[in-house]
Amino acid sequence: MDETDMRLLDEMQASFPLERRPWDALGEMVGVPGWEVLERVRALKSEGIIRQISPIFDTRALGYRSSLVAAAVEPRRLEEAASVVNEYPGVSHNYEREHRFNLWFTIAVPPGRSLEEEVARLVSEAGIREYRLLPTIRMFKIGVQLRMGSGSIRDARQHERKQSPPLSDRDKMFVKVLQDDIPLSEEPFGAAAARLGVSQEEVLSWLRLAQESGWMRRFAAVLRHRKAGFVANGMVCWRVPDDRIEQAGVAAAAFPEVSHCYQRPTYPDWPYNLFTMVHGKSRAECEQVAKRISTAIDVKDYTILYSVREFKKERIRYFECE
Repeated sequence: MDETDMRLLDEMQASFPLERRPWDALGEMVGVPGWEVLERVRALKSEGIIRQISPIFDTRALGYRSSLVAAAVEPRRLEEAASVVNEYPGVSHNYEREHRFNLWFTIAVPPGRSLEEEVARLVSEAGIREYRLLPTIRMFKIGVQLRMGSGSIRDARQHERKQSPPLSDRDKMFVKVLQDDIPLSEEPFGAAAARLGVSQEEVLSWLRLAQESGWMRRFAAVLRHRKAGFVANGMVCWRVPDDRIEQAGVAAAAFPEVSHCYQRPTYPDWPYNLFTMVHGKSRAECEQVAKRISTAIDVKDYTILYSVREFKKERIRYFECE
């Protein structure tokens, strides 16, 4: 990758242009022709650096309930249990992490289903006897953006929104079609428009409406962290006094190395209530970031859980069972 590639990746992670010919718009941002942008993006995709370019929908705004789940699994059964968990269509991320709770996955269930019942059924099928449900109590930040270039980048942070309006059947159809990775063609929204039987202008107008309504956080490129050079993935968990949780959450979320920042419930054997995801090019880099956060929020009691294996990482498929 050269500097132009890295600038492109920074721009596309922050926000992909919602225009009929987006490559031309990106070209203006980085100073090359649109046709060259498309060639570069095709190369970055073929090399596995770009995972997907598509809408990033807000799970809760679409009516789904979700949670992080921490499970303690016997090491000899870890792969077997992870395989069963992976089969559930609402599981988007599933990692082995260095802790007694060694299997961590996120799950979302569609409207009308019980999150607690679905998780209980799933862990039973996986032979998991011990687990902790860790839903979001408060979100301080969500917005993965790996800084690739040396220049300044647009802030991709997405904070918790107000109540979003309900979706119509037409809106759900747009979500179903548009959640796919865009084709790398000159007019990438044309394929979705053809499937929906509408014009490209209608597709682009709906995407802007989805962002304004809070259904979509943003339209952006998602990178494969390791391919992009960010080989360390540390979940830093903090034990923050309840009366300081908001102050600490806001301060931790301000760090550009932090992609996610949430308040979650505690248990007698899990006292950590603030979670920050830190991505770095080494464990030492993640640990330095954690130390800086510790100083900023004045909290010394924390632990870093690194991901050892990625069992699953993919987007949730919304409304496909309806």
